[in-house]
Amino acid sequence: MFSGIDEVDWASMEHAYGPADDVPVLLRGLASADPAERESALDGMYGAVHHQGDVYACTLACIPFLFELAVDPDVQDRGSVVELLTSIGGFDLDEDDDEIDEDEIEGAANYAMAAAAVTAGAGVFFELIADEDPGVRLAAPLALATLHRHPVRVLDLLRERLPAEPDEEVRLALVEAAGRVALRHRPLAGRVVEWLTLLVDRERAPGLRLAALAQLARCCPDALPHDVVPVVSALLRELRTAPGGAPDADPDTEPEADAEVEPEPETDPVGCPDLSRAEPGAAPTLVGQLRALSAQDSAGRGAPWAADLLRTLHVGLDDRVGDRTALLVDQLRSPDRWQRIDAVRMSGGLIRAWRGSYGELVALVGDQLADPEPRLAEAASHVLEELFSLAAPTADALAARLAADPGGWVKEWASGPPGLGSTVKALSRLGDARAVPALAAALELPEVPHDVGFAVAHLGRAACPLAAALRRRLAGVALDEGAYDRASPLLAGLTGLRAGEATPEVLRVLRGAPEYRGEWLRTAALRALGSFGPAAREAVPELHAMLRRPGTATEAAEALWAVAGDRDAVLPVLAEGLGSDQVHDRRAAAAALGALGPQAAVVAPRLRGLLAHDELWLRVDAAIALWEVTGRPEESTEVLLTAWEKNRHVRVRVAECLARMGPVGPASTAAQVLRAELSSVRRHNALDGGYGSHDTYEDEKLLALCRQALRGTGKGSTA
Repeated sequence: MFSGIDEVDWASMEHAYGPADDVPVLLRGLASADPAERESALDGMYGAVHHQGDVYACTLACIPFLFELAVDPDVQDRGSVVELLTSIGGFDLDEDDDEIDEDEIEGAANYAMAAAAVTAGAGVFFELIADEDPGVRLAAPLALATLHRHPVRVLDLLRERLPAEPDEEVRLALVEAAGRVALRHRPLAGRVVEWLTLLVDRERAPGLRLAALAQLARCCPDALPHDVVPVVSALLRELRTAPGGAPDADPDTEPEADAEVEPEPETDPVGCPDLSRAEPGAAPTLVGQLRALSAQDSAGRGAPWAADLLRTLHVGLDDRVGDRTALLVDQLRSPDRWQRIDAVRMSGGLIRAWRGSYGELVALVGDQLADPEPRLAEAASHVLEELFSLAAPTADALAARLAADPGGWVKEWASGPPGLGSTVKALSRLGDARAVPALAAALELPEVPHDVGFAVAHLGRAACPLAAALRRRLAGVALDEGAYDRASPLLAGLTGLRAGEATPEVLRVLRGAPEYRGEWLRTAALRALGSFGPAAREAVPELHAMLRRPGTATEAAEALWAVAGDRDAVLPVLAEGLGSDQVHDRRAAAAALGALGPQAAVVAPRLRGLLAHDELWLRVDAAIALWEVTGRPEESTEVLLTAWEKNRHVRVRVAECLARMGPVGPASTAAQVLRAELSSVRRHNALDGGYGSHDTYEDEKLLALCRQALRGTGKGSTA
């Protein structure tokens, strides 16, 4: 094995982390008898040689040696090698993309050469599909479906192998590979659909029938049975009662210790797994961590693959929100906790991406908060945290969990500041005063959670009892290099409360802001003073002085207008801001001028000149400000609607303006755009493969603004 490996000039090549002279060690490590060494080598291959899917010259040079490893029966974990080869060779270059950046030419060529090299050797996967190692048999079907040049032969082999395959998970992989063939080779889709339909109708094993339904949804959803929801629900019941499956049980009965299941790992505020909770001696590699998490999530499940099949089914059902909701409702009523954990997670994904009527579904997610399995309750609270007003049906359940679990009010992380628990945030985002005791307790901690201020802002006047504690903590903040991190949550809370009585404490911070992050801290303090309005009168001299300070002049002018309404002092500063070299500063100045309304009419020509600026967001801010200072919507509306079509993320800002403008003519272009948005089932900000924690909130806000604009209930400027 590895004949000629030392003749390759590895040192002349590079991978993600520098010279590739360590690649021979990694390749030999894949053949090691030591599991830890194999795992470390695989981690290095994915981490450096095939980093985030990239293909380098050294990746290409590895391909022949990876094939040697894949076919050698003495090598262990060969399934991982087959998966690595599939990943290296399975990248599809978009044939319609004729515009490849000059910097991307070499990378595109490497992808093409990798695909050609791995495809040329893909015939070996025919032999591996009947290998003695179940891990190899598990990886081989997808490798064939992804890489082999003759999909008809592949499809015939998949069908031939299925009756002979003894391992259930491998049988599911054979069906998944058929779906991949249908997606990659559309002329064969009909044959694949015919086979999958036969499996649904005639196969007795519930797992295989569910797999066939999932692949039908993936490659030809129109071929699904019309009663797909009751069919899938019945299959899930069969899986629960099948030998080795989870028995139907009283949902209030505590599970056996060895039958528990780990949900998704807890994450810190930036979404990274909290690896400080890993068991002593756990493998330090990323591959090892992922395997451990997968094993934890599968522990105790009778059918650990069912969750993946259901996710595939949901993706295939796409915009059939009613069917997907009904299926999740059924899962959430299951006596099987594992099915409910899966349903809670998938409910979050559905609601984030699609609009619908979710009252019943959300209420059932809320019911999980009282489950004695803490990880199920935690999963439910994480979903509800992101729903904001949509979580209203669960308010009482959230309050009950909050009262029962004071230890979960604040989460500590291995790195970074503490944060509020999901239940506290969810209840606060509903504006429910029952969250106040938890926030009061958080304000007494040595380190205030970083997100306290946002929770207070959502509570609004219900959080007034917290004003004194916010003031006291702000007064005690040391104005050193850590001042911004300690003061910003408190300032955000006082801003949300519009607590003008805190002006002395805010002025102290404004005057004593340190050099490190000082501009950020001053901006936060100025926003607080602006929110106080005339109640911050004693800050006027300080605000006048800050009009001449670079970096915060616009924020100071904005605050001074809100506090004192001093047009003569504010207008020149904001007009000057429109000419800044920085787009961000020009946007801030435009927004602040809009707040002056007709008193800033003199700058209308300058705002009008920005309507053709290259930066879309600046065009939008200028158009909104132009309407606010002139009261004439025509030229602003055209710019706003053009931006609406160009960038979906600007729609909330545009809709806010349209709603304030007053009644939208029923036959106008604006009305057509708003009605089209309301008729769309997909959320305007839904992304494939990612999401933001406020996506649902922003989209629901957009829908409300569209309805408001069409009703004409928001007439008038914000001035």
